[in-house]
Amino acid sequence: MPGGAGTGATGRSRVFYAAAHVVADPSADNGPGRPAVVDWDATMAFRHHLWSLGLGIADAMDTAQRGMGLDWAATTELIRRSGAEARSVGGTLACGAGTDQLAPGAHSLAGIEAAYAEQLEVVQEAGAKVILMASRALAAAASGPADYQAVYGKLLAQAEQPVILHWLGDMFDPALKGYWGAPDLDDATESALELIHANASKIDGIKVSLLDEAREVAIRRRLPDGVRLYTGDDFNYPQLIAGDEVGYSDALLGIFDAIAVPAAKALELLDSGDAAGFRAILDPTVPLARHIFGAPTYHYKTGIVFLAWLNGHQARFRMVGGQETSRSRDHLLELHRLAGEAGVLADPDLAAHRLALYLDGAA
Repeated sequence: MPGGAGTGATGRSRVFYAAAHVVADPSADNGPGRPAVVDWDATMAFRHHLWSLGLGIADAMDTAQRGMGLDWAATTELIRRSGAEARSVGGTLACGAGTDQLAPGAHSLAGIEAAYAEQLEVVQEAGAKVILMASRALAAAASGPADYQAVYGKLLAQAEQPVILHWLGDMFDPALKGYWGAPDLDDATESALELIHANASKIDGIKVSLLDEAREVAIRRRLPDGVRLYTGDDFNYPQLIAGDEVGYSDALLGIFDAIAVPAAKALELLDSGDAAGFRAILDPTVPLARHIFGAPTYHYKTGIVFLAWLNGHQARFRMVGGQETSRSRDHLLELHRLAGEAGVLADPDLAAHRLALYLDGAA
């Protein structure tokens, strides 16, 4: 596999990470509250599919159902397996380090820091770039911006290479409301930027998932030189990636799991300087993305997995935590229609057959 095409980063005009989902073992009991049982062969095959297209992978993120079915034991295995597979093909890999091994309830800042440090070590041992995920425990425990500065400052000092920070809005996870120590987004932005400017040499970039195009551009323009803004805006990604006269966003997107083929083709055009061609490919995918990530946004994972099943990347429409029931029949019917219009059905006949199985209750 050529270095540039295989890694998803080298020699490209933008860095593209697809946040990848996991494939549940269809023969196991993956019901709500059960330990996650993953179909590792299918899960790793999907990662090789993404790498083969020239995309980087952001693994063990919310798209992989962190906090919604994927427990820490399965997450650890996912990180280690993905790390080994990435090394085998020279694929770009970043993995989430968070605090979700902590039991529900209140935790001290020291305990939260220790949980982060444990996961950071697992990611680094796997050879992946670290994504410091937003922490529900920290959101609950922090009394203000100073607590975030203290916890993140200590973690950044332990990181072996620059990390990606992660700002996930409460539309993706209601437990993250008030992240960075302030309920007001303007104040939260100042808190995050203060941390970044104080630690710029330790930060590769920040993933911003607020579904707020103007705010993302404003943050992007205030980042230190060399620090990337990775868009996590699954509503407005084409224009944010294309950029303006001042700059552009790189991408770390869950929707790239679903639209990997057109995303890779669009990046090739952008690399060649064809911005209009880039938009011509990605713009038609936006209605599908807005539907998949429609409210309640945190159930977007169900649509991602449904589309992966329609496209033949897994044998059954099953998810860890029983999350396949989280979207309605009508929602998934509309998803199929929009996927067809966006040109992301790899085999429309197979997709139609599987949709019929779903409607007959045989998925």
